[in-house]
Amino acid sequence: MKNNHLLLLLLLTLCFSSCRESLEVLEKTSKVPFNDGITRISDDSLAFVLFAPHKNSVHLIGDFNNWEVSDEFLLKQENDRFWIKIGDLDPNKEYVCQYFIDKTIRVADPYAYKISDPRHDRDIPETIYPNLIQYPTGKTSQIAMTVTTKKNDYPWKVLNFKINDPTNLIIYEILIRDFTDAGSINAVKEKLPYLKKLGINAIELMPFNEFEANDSWGYNPTFYFATDKIYGTDNDYKAFIDECHLNNIAVIMDIVLNHCKRDNPMVRMYIDNAGVITEENPWFNIESNFKNPDVRSWGYDLNFESPNTQAFVDSICAFWMREFKIDGFRFDFTKGFSNTPYPATGNNSWGSAYDAQRINNLKRMYDEMKKRNPNALFICEHLSDNSEEKELANHGMFLWGNLNYNINEMTMGWGEEQGGYGPKGDISWGSYKERGWNSPHLVTYMESHDEERLMYKNIQYGKQISGYDVQQIPVGLQRNAAAAVIFFSIPGPKMIWQFGELGYDISIDYGGRLGKKPPHWEYDDDPDRKALFDVYAKMIEFRKTKPVFSTTDYTIDLKTNFKTIILKTTNEIVVAMANFDVITRTKSVNFSKAGTWIDYFSGDEISIGTSAVDISLEPGEYRLYFSK
Repeated sequence: MKNNHLLLLLLLTLCFSSCRESLEVLEKTSKVPFNDGITRISDDSLAFVLFAPHKNSVHLIGDFNNWEVSDEFLLKQENDRFWIKIGDLDPNKEYVCQYFIDKTIRVADPYAYKISDPRHDRDIPETIYPNLIQYPTGKTSQIAMTVTTKKNDYPWKVLNFKINDPTNLIIYEILIRDFTDAGSINAVKEKLPYLKKLGINAIELMPFNEFEANDSWGYNPTFYFATDKIYGTDNDYKAFIDECHLNNIAVIMDIVLNHCKRDNPMVRMYIDNAGVITEENPWFNIESNFKNPDVRSWGYDLNFESPNTQAFVDSICAFWMREFKIDGFRFDFTKGFSNTPYPATGNNSWGSAYDAQRINNLKRMYDEMKKRNPNALFICEHLSDNSEEKELANHGMFLWGNLNYNINEMTMGWGEEQGGYGPKGDISWGSYKERGWNSPHLVTYMESHDEERLMYKNIQYGKQISGYDVQQIPVGLQRNAAAAVIFFSIPGPKMIWQFGELGYDISIDYGGRLGKKPPHWEYDDDPDRKALFDVYAKMIEFRKTKPVFSTTDYTIDLKTNFKTIILKTTNEIVVAMANFDVITRTKSVNFSKAGTWIDYFSGDEISIGTSAVDISLEPGEYRLYFSK
């Protein structure tokens, strides 16, 4: 009977825990009664569990014991795990604390919700993160974690948001730092009416889990379960996501799981004096499988063959979907999710060839994510061999499709010049059918955070002839509008980089490639830029309201400067066309149906017979014909 009472007490304790779903390889035979990380037990008590193979001792030090090392706060050891329960905590107070491993290494918990940083917290504005707890300078060193027993029950307004049609998403990619002058998630939330007017139905936030320092793109991750404080509080992020869902906008989290940086506690637990990860670590490759010095995994390379890494990654995805109601992920550099060695030079030095190992790793990860949320979106920045991407797409994943170079060549007027793979302006690869895929899981984009801005290159390098100059801003903007008409007419999900709809023309290298860029919201008041916005908005509206733009029955001719797309359903036919030459061009176009056709943008009507008809377009001119 006594054992039954103890079992019941344990079950009740676990039921009241508000901890994340953490490392899922916790052995069933383990005597540790809590998941890895920090678990709330009650209003005055917490449990701490650290997975630390090959370590001898772990002490918990912090505000609650005046940062003193004592046997009272020595964690119990069960195999490779160390754990402790502490009580008498004030639920209205935050505490800063650390693990002190082998009386040598000071680290925060890898699963910490919030960290205290001795170097960078002092530079976070009070307006962005009010009342931020101060780092205990003089009492310890290195990054610590902040804990509390207080429940954070955010009052969600939308509980069960769902992406209705992921194959027709219009995703807007945002770097929080550069989207507004304030550079906060609250400031992004204030711009949602603008984005709703544009018509997008998904926002992809560049990485916002804790990263090194405060000024970053976010691809230098350190703590995977904590929001970066430079953009706001946990509740600020949740309020943004909630408001997006109220406006039928999905939120996609860009996250970096290929590598992490030196401040990551899992790195610091197993690093030698030379900065090299040791063989005892349970999560990382000793060195990257990429021998190309330009890759190097940009940090410490996670080993996706390790069951410990796999469980950790699954926990990360589960946490953000459950606690923040994230609708899906864009996974950075997924071609790195493999241990297959790649050479230092040659065509495959970036890992572009077919790799069965990473295919299996990604499928496993995808399947685990879907167990937790069948509706979650899984997007890979893969950019690898087409046979590999096709297999991933057939499994249900979505993949980035970079059209930047080719689209910019056509907007600049150089589209029919020959490159290494045919005409430079050929954008046929933006069609999933052209790639031989079975489903429209190709997320194409004209710009991304990684690519040069179309208008910058239009202005700098656009073609110039007598009477027509692409380098003139109104001309370049019109050509970007023509590109938008063609781009949005290709079936499949799309992505827009922030301010692409206004012809943002500040170079990616302004202030250094990763440097801060000015937002330029005044562009919205410029008539020429507003005209480009209106074309974007109208094409997005068509994508969302007219099924013909999602048809599987379509024909493309996108290799020459005069580009055409014919979309067909049983009820409707749409013909999109644009001339990207710098002179007038004429092309024979078969509309597939006799009758009267109306160009949406000009309102002009033409009568078409059963055969092809010659259409002439001025340079930069575009049309979108609907049958009357």
